[in-house]
Amino acid sequence: MSANNGLKVLFSAVFAQILRTDMPLCARDDGMDASTATVKRRLPAGRKAELAAYVAESGQVTVVDLASHFGVSIDTVRRDLDQLDREGIVVRTHGGAVSAMSVPGRDRGLDVRLQMQISEKERIAALAADLIEDGSVLMLNAGTTTLAVARALRNHRNLTIATNNLRIPAEISPSVFRDLYIFGGAVRTITQATTGPVTLAMNSHTPEVDIRCDYALIAVGAVDGSGFSTSNLGDATMMSEMIQRADRTAILADSSKLDRRLFAQVGPLEKADYLITDAEPSPELSAALAEAGVTVVTP
Repeated sequence: MSANNGLKVLFSAVFAQILRTDMPLCARDDGMDASTATVKRRLPAGRKAELAAYVAESGQVTVVDLASHFGVSIDTVRRDLDQLDREGIVVRTHGGAVSAMSVPGRDRGLDVRLQMQISEKERIAALAADLIEDGSVLMLNAGTTTLAVARALRNHRNLTIATNNLRIPAEISPSVFRDLYIFGGAVRTITQATTGPVTLAMNSHTPEVDIRCDYALIAVGAVDGSGFSTSNLGDATMMSEMIQRADRTAILADSSKLDRRLFAQVGPLEKADYLITDAEPSPELSAALAEAGVTVVTP
């Protein structure tokens, strides 16, 4: 992703977040004189966007630098950076912050990721939906790409869907599915998903039911010659179990995730039947995928 595109993403993410909060950021300090206040006075939303953009442009900044640039106290800057870190827009460091775009393995909030690679995810979702026949049984993991897939299935009928993605029930039309199941477990609020075993039980007095699916549609954080990976160990374990329960597996990853490796391995390339992405992989990755028997699907 280019620096300009990264900056646009961060601006979009910031404005998506400011609609959800009226907390003033970089507020004027009481000790600021009137002339300085006139120069520094901006709407809170504008200040928040400017702070995030300044970090994105600089790459790495210190609290002292930000306090001087925006004419506010060091304590104010620390509070602002803490909030932006919680929203996934910057990453707090000792004495400052770095742009979240420079930390590829870090989990970002769902609302932030919804603003990233939107058109790429929609193309991937459309291709994934084309693989699915009416009446199929599907497993979908958490993430914004699988959320896009759920929307792309709008013309399908009689599907059975099992997922740990807590946003899917609100996004998918009831006309699409016959049954919709949510896997239980711990709720990760940053991803709005559950993390736990890939099992279903009708009640506490009955044993777990052995479940299988026609397709596992698995969105991952990275793909390289060694396989598929993600940033969270619990997520990786759950994805791997979904793959084991599927007759066929389609890995979903936009091109920004190719030729990368993250913390937790989901599985080797051989575990997938398809890699659905928005652009052709590099020659090296294409060769590895072909050797593993993975069909690459692109627009």
